[in-house]
Amino acid sequence: MEFDITRITVVIPSYQPDEKLKKTFSGLVEAGFTDILVVDDGGGERFAPIFDELKRDPRCTLLVHEINRGKGAALKTAFAYLRDHRPDSLGCVTADGDGQHLPEDVLSCAKRMCETDACVLGVRDFSLPEVPKRSRAGNRITSLVFRLFCGMKISDTQTGLRAFPRRYYSGLLTVSGDRYEYETNMLLSAKRMEMPIKEEPISTVYIDENRASHFHPFRDSVRIYSFILKYCLSSVASALVDLIAFYLLFYFFGAQLGRTAVLVCTFGARVVSAFVNFMINRSVVFRGGAERRFGATLARYFLLAVCLILCSTGLVSLLKVLVGTEHPLLLTFFKMIVDTVLFLCSFRIQKNWVFRD
Repeated sequence: MEFDITRITVVIPSYQPDEKLKKTFSGLVEAGFTDILVVDDGGGERFAPIFDELKRDPRCTLLVHEINRGKGAALKTAFAYLRDHRPDSLGCVTADGDGQHLPEDVLSCAKRMCETDACVLGVRDFSLPEVPKRSRAGNRITSLVFRLFCGMKISDTQTGLRAFPRRYYSGLLTVSGDRYEYETNMLLSAKRMEMPIKEEPISTVYIDENRASHFHPFRDSVRIYSFILKYCLSSVASALVDLIAFYLLFYFFGAQLGRTAVLVCTFGARVVSAFVNFMINRSVVFRGGAERRFGATLARYFLLAVCLILCSTGLVSLLKVLVGTEHPLLLTFFKMIVDTVLFLCSFRIQKNWVFRD
């Protein structure tokens, strides 16, 4: 689509801002933007004068949350407003109001969006010495998690500078999360929305080592990684169920089963634990797939489970032959490596096939 700056909205979610918000707004106006939507995320009376000053500018649209609801909720409020009140819009660019996103970078992301008709992420260079250590480490970890669990190569997963074509507004409103985790879930939902993602290099700006950020390292990191944590906890819970079920089956039926007791009890325990894992993943981890028919989803899950067991057995046996060893400790190490890889593959297959919404 042809670039037209008058048909692009800049969205700035803001909570308890300082003077940098006004400088950001002025810079965007100087860059040529004529439609800037600011969301006051419940900053309160103390910060009302800053928002009131912006509101007096005809190029500003101000939306207000009476209480703080989080960055994700502020972005959803903006997307809903743009969907309903900007029918001729080409799209929007989300930016932070703390001075980290330069007007020229907002403009370059908007142009790239029009050129590619895709979501554009403004990505920073985390190798620079001025980048705070916590930001560098956090981004590297999140990028690695995305690559391992989701097969997505994204160099800056936490960037707030993002451009979206208008047709994705409705899809973005269905993404879960109201706070910082929303931006992560947005990327995870890109495949579901069939939204291609492009990257645009931007300036790396950190003011006072990002002390003005409202990001809480522990609380918000838990929210961001919640989809991985739930999956891991689901697997741990299923392993405990497997052990308990094996004990109970062997305790009550071991004597009657005789020589086949271990085999039958192992198989029975695995079926019970797999069903428990399926129910947890369906209702808690991959909730989007809960709308699928129960029987079809269950069949897909058990088909995957059988394939994983066969793959684990086959790969460990292959390594045993290739290395030429019968050493129990070495074979256990091989199994640990193989099952770790399969664990990651299982997450991606469950997300994109078994429980796909």
